[in-house]
Amino acid sequence: MTDQPVYTIRIAAQLVGVHQQTLRTYEREGLLIPARTSGRQRLYSQADIERLLMIRRLIDELGVNLAGADIILRLRQQIDELQTENRQLRRELQRHRDQQLPAVPFERERHQGTERRR
Repeated sequence: MTDQPVYTIRIAAQLVGVHQQTLRTYEREGLLIPARTSGRQRLYSQADIERLLMIRRLIDELGVNLAGADIILRLRQQIDELQTENRQLRRELQRHRDQQLPAVPFERERHQGTERRR
């Protein structure tokens, strides 16, 4: 998914299956902030289109209102950020463990395991 703004409001509305005014409403409500040209023309990226499609699914399929869609999208973003942070922390923890704890050779581990079973 790219953040390069390339779609005009007309094309974005067609891709999502809504009226251009609907996209303006989403922008007013803070659900989406498209890029702007120097002439103030709205330009939408593929990431914006994906977000708009998610908004439409929330509204059309789940019956969520605009305020609810905004909350869901914000929570989803927070979850994504927390998951990314969690993965980074796990990698750091594993690096720390690898530095602090000596690796046990496989053969030694297996040999000790058979001695315990006897």
